[in-house]
Amino acid sequence: MAVTYKKLFHLLIDRGIATAELTEQAGFSANILTRLRRDQYVSLESIEKLCFALDCGVDDILEFIPNEKEKENHG
Repeated sequence: MAVTYKKLFHLLIDRGIATAELTEQAGFSANILTRLRRDQYVSLESIEKLCFALDCGVDDILEFIPNEKEKENHG
């Protein structure tokens, strides 16, 4: 199952938060932000930092996307 962080970037836009401000508030590197933009793996620790900095839940910043095989098996 894949993960997308589109919700995170929509949340940042809605709240008027710049990505540079987010990295400072959450205390992680620009490398993590790049991984988020590319929908690549980030640690649970980084996700926890994001949620804490934004005062939100995990479901507010990420979404699970089923793979094609999973769709076939469950649908």
